[in-house]
Amino acid sequence: MKLTTALKQEIFAKNSLTKTATDTGSAESQIALFSHRINHLTEHLKVNKKDFSTRLGLLKLVGKRRRLLDYLQHREINRYRAIIKELGIRK
Repeated sequence: MKLTTALKQEIFAKNSLTKTATDTGSAESQIALFSHRINHLTEHLKVNKKDFSTRLGLLKLVGKRRRLLDYLQHREINRYRAIIKELGIRK
């Protein structure tokens, strides 16, 4: 799956809680992008159970998202709670 620029802009605009939609470097924007990719890879792995390289990539993405969430939780708890609520992620 290739993320087009339009799809990325839509993800950033939908999940920009505190900053502008063009702020692609914020933790919320990165977490939202990782979540979209994780959901896509999860659906792929439901069909292709023996695709171990994709499974490894998925685990790396989950780890990156977890580290960003931990960073946000320790720095600004309100932003953490807002992104968790918006994306429906639970720890």
